[in-house]
Amino acid sequence: MPSRNRKEATSNFVDYVKINCRSGEGGAGSAHLRREKYVAKGGPDGGDGGRGGHIILRGNRQMWTLLPLKYRKHLIAKGGGNGSKQRATGANGDDVIVDVPLGTVVRNAETQEEILEITEEGKKAILLPGGRGGLGNWHFKTPTNQTPRHAQEGEVGKDEWFILELKVLADVGLVGFPNAGKSTLLSAVSAARPEIANYAFTTITPNLGIVSYRDHRSFVMADIPGIIEGASDGKGLGLRFLRHIERNSSLLFMVPADSDDVAKEYEILLGELEKFNPELLDKKRLLAISKADMLDEELMSEISADLGDLEHIFFSSVSGYNIPALKDAIWKSIEG
Repeated sequence: MPSRNRKEATSNFVDYVKINCRSGEGGAGSAHLRREKYVAKGGPDGGDGGRGGHIILRGNRQMWTLLPLKYRKHLIAKGGGNGSKQRATGANGDDVIVDVPLGTVVRNAETQEEILEITEEGKKAILLPGGRGGLGNWHFKTPTNQTPRHAQEGEVGKDEWFILELKVLADVGLVGFPNAGKSTLLSAVSAARPEIANYAFTTITPNLGIVSYRDHRSFVMADIPGIIEGASDGKGLGLRFLRHIERNSSLLFMVPADSDDVAKEYEILLGELEKFNPELLDKKRLLAISKADMLDEELMSEISADLGDLEHIFFSSVSGYNIPALKDAIWKSIEG
């Protein structure tokens, strides 16, 4: 049975939230007229209102889930301060700054239009701008109206619903059916420790690992939950995790050596990706045949013959067979 820790990890990984945002309204301009003891008819000196607070998203590479926003459905910024005498501008409303994981895409909840995406550490993007502050009365002084007694009201803040969707960022994404050995490979080549067991969908959240390479170089590998035939139609974990593959620079297709037909299984995986998004086939890809410690040279030759000119490599995460060569092939795919 799945462990309690596995259930907790699942509930903590949130890659889709719908939130309501309300930016602050702008402060009103002042209609103050200057009145001092020794200054007759001092004229207008009302200051401008401050702008309302923005709703801002900021990229944070330390985050891996949208969980904080699951329990914070409403983001509300404060309004700007009103202008005052001596042309003093009102204070701007406090911005609401929300950290999100890299790879977060924002869509308008009503139109589904993509508005922005966060892919860089520390990058800030204004999701909803605050209202502009109103102009003070000194802006409206004219030769024929030396003492305007009116000023602008502040601009009303905006109120909208947005969908935030997380797409995992990695250099290489592992693509395969459940139990293809993706989690075992990730744990063998990185410090990541995904749950590994002999039942389908052991991995139910994407796991990321940093893989060390030659000359102090490294790349990020993503273990993406197993695909099943029909995933592009929503079966299994379906569309929920297929979208994570969109952000990977290259794809490592994994088929176990004990598969009934390695070539057919690879074609099924390829077909699911093509139905979900044909552009995924433009990515660099490599076929890796796992559990190769179960094969002798004769069986490897037979499988290679079935695959024809398709680029592939045999390896074993358990014995370490061909792991260095696999890293070389992945690096070549990424750099290529």
